[in-house]
Amino acid sequence: MVEIIAAILSKTREDMLNKFSLVKPYLKTVQLDMMDGKFVPNTTLRPDELPELDRYFNYEFHWMYEEPEQWMGNFKDALHLVNVEILDKKRWKKIKAIAPNVGITINPPTPFDALLPYINETDEFLVMTVNPGFSGQRYIKECEEKIRKIRELRPDANVEVDGGIDEKTALSAVRAGANKLVAASAIFGSSDVGSAIKKLKDSINRS
Repeated sequence: MVEIIAAILSKTREDMLNKFSLVKPYLKTVQLDMMDGKFVPNTTLRPDELPELDRYFNYEFHWMYEEPEQWMGNFKDALHLVNVEILDKKRWKKIKAIAPNVGITINPPTPFDALLPYINETDEFLVMTVNPGFSGQRYIKECEEKIRKIRELRPDANVEVDGGIDEKTALSAVRAGANKLVAASAIFGSSDVGSAIKKLKDSINRS
């Protein structure tokens, strides 16, 4: 079963609350894109600026932060996704102690081998298929090789894909081995969010 997840990149509380309301009738999980302006060249709401989180949703935090561990403990029930590019074994151990539900993200330029020290230490992986920081970018198909390798090494893990997901690329990502698809522009760029989500789901069913 493939899950569609709405990516929410917000600079204001009002925008975030509006996006929650738009997807609530259709999706159960949302991913909050957290950007510090250092790890990526963009900023979003800080963790201490977030509105009260609706308990209806399951939450993922994608921490595009140089030091995500200083905030993760405030959201212990969420899935936390941290980039392999900031990790070493000592830091990984510290992060897991703070947030037991934690996964690892890998960016397009990063060699797959960077994941290998952690491949058996989490059941959650996020493969970025755009360079993180801004929505609306083109899907980088070459990143599908990382999806295939994770699926081969960890057949029971969750392999999530984020970046450039639309009706066409969703099917391609699923065929590569993804079982979670994160979409932003394909959902919120539509005048009819419900219809946009249905089109994504229909495209996956063709796999």
